[in-house]
Amino acid sequence: METIGGGSTIREVRILIVDDEELVREVFAKRLQREGYICTTAQNGNEALHYFYNNPFSLIISDIKMPEMNGIELLRRVKAIVPKMKVIMVTAFPEIDLAVSAMRMGAYDFIIKPADLDLIVMSVQKALESKRLEEEIDAYHNRLEEMVEERTAKLQHAYRILKRSYLDSVKVLAEAIDAKDPYTRGHSDRVKRMSLDIAKAMGFSESQQETIEYGALLHDIGKIGIKDVVLQKPGPLDAEEHQYIREHPVIGAKIVEGVKFFQDKIPMIRHHHEHYDGSGYPDGLAGEAIPLEARIISIPDAFDAMTSARPHRGILPLQDVIEELRKFSGKQFDPNVLEVFLREKIYIL
Repeated sequence: METIGGGSTIREVRILIVDDEELVREVFAKRLQREGYICTTAQNGNEALHYFYNNPFSLIISDIKMPEMNGIELLRRVKAIVPKMKVIMVTAFPEIDLAVSAMRMGAYDFIIKPADLDLIVMSVQKALESKRLEEEIDAYHNRLEEMVEERTAKLQHAYRILKRSYLDSVKVLAEAIDAKDPYTRGHSDRVKRMSLDIAKAMGFSESQQETIEYGALLHDIGKIGIKDVVLQKPGPLDAEEHQYIREHPVIGAKIVEGVKFFQDKIPMIRHHHEHYDGSGYPDGLAGEAIPLEARIISIPDAFDAMTSARPHRGILPLQDVIEELRKFSGKQFDPNVLEVFLREKIYIL
């Protein structure tokens, strides 16, 4: 074993030379040292692996036939640890088949003995240039990935801000809706909270929860188009007024249909008054034809309406409201969703 050191270059390239002939090792090392490379030599694969495990090398030059561990096995072990390691194989003419096998295993080049030293230098330079280009490409790709990650993070941040601004706008709209009827103040927010709790209990994803949050806040937006005298009437509505107020789901859907961000919320707005048995409005949908989110919103919507004071009646006792909900299970309400609402006691805010 011997180590031959040369003066450090700017890049400080370290080469591991492996050959069982001492003279070959010395000649190769001295010639490469003249080019400014730092050379370490080993007399077989085992010794080479010892150096390889403990030192950084840019390149390995190895004979194929050596005692204890040959160059093919050394190549296999090196590539298993550092797949991109450049390895130049040196072989006698009769061992060409072995050299070809080495190339298939990932050797960069092979040189036939007796080796021309200038040819060795040229092969080393080509291998190092190839390594440099690969490293530059890797660095470029890494930088691209970093740029993509940075850009993605910025876009996600911008999207979160945009969604927050939409939510803030929706809350303002919901408050404006509720303000038209002093008896339902806070109704949209309460429906939102209960609808979200149902969605969570049913295993909705985060994006699905977000959708139902917007839909629940906006479910009564169509009431903006309903006259105050009807919304604020102190007594029961007559048939004509009742029919008039039934138009608010369609009005609400039309209000938001031009805003792309709200497209997936339209079914909740339009269908939150559909009944499970098909007796609801505006389209008379039944069962699972009614969007699940609309079936969810309809329960907190009805619950909050029954537990809010009205000019012509007081607040209904909670037990009476629960009995009323159970009475209309499978008729007005989806029985499975209602079961979640009651089982989880979501009505307790």
